[in-house]
Amino acid sequence: MTNASSTAGSATPPRPESGTGLKALARGAALVAVSPSLLTFPLRRRLLGADRAVEGTMQLLALVPGVTGQYLRRAFLSRTTAGCAPTAVVGFGTLCSKAGVRIDDHAYIGPGCFLGLAHIERDVLIGSAVHVTSGRHTHGTGDTATPIRDQEGRLSLVRIGAGAWIGSGSVVMADVGRDAVVGAGSVVTRPIPDAVIAAGVPAVVIRSRDS
Repeated sequence: MTNASSTAGSATPPRPESGTGLKALARGAALVAVSPSLLTFPLRRRLLGADRAVEGTMQLLALVPGVTGQYLRRAFLSRTTAGCAPTAVVGFGTLCSKAGVRIDDHAYIGPGCFLGLAHIERDVLIGSAVHVTSGRHTHGTGDTATPIRDQEGRLSLVRIGAGAWIGSGSVVMADVGRDAVVGAGSVVTRPIPDAVIAAGVPAVVIRSRDS
């Protein structure tokens, strides 16, 4: 199959991959290994909801170390969520809590991350222990007479733009632009533009990468 990047005039031809045949075999083996979870997923989705069904299995698969764990997590997520590319890496200890999560080609998600309703675009790098929430209003807080856990929140998709780099320990509650860099330990509460470096609590733009 020819993708858009391989057409005439493209500035970014597809990167070659070594061991393609072996990787295909490994993906097939991973699919077989997670097939029990996939077979029971429709029932669990009906009983628990899609989000809880995804999160429950990911809590188990997150504990599988090494490359084996990466293949297993990809195999499961690619068939139960909005998408997980075969070239994506989902690190050890990483959890996904929403079936609407999408992880594109060559995205790297480091160990110990937490993904809510997020779209991780192509070539994104996410350091360890990064929390991407389902927006800024996952819980309602307006009624002090009602416990926060009983107040309805508003979920929104958080997009991490292609080529962005999110430093370790960051919390991302708003969109991050293409090719942007977010410093380690930052808290993103407002959208970050394309091709800038941002850091802090809350994160602010420090400078443009072009400068």
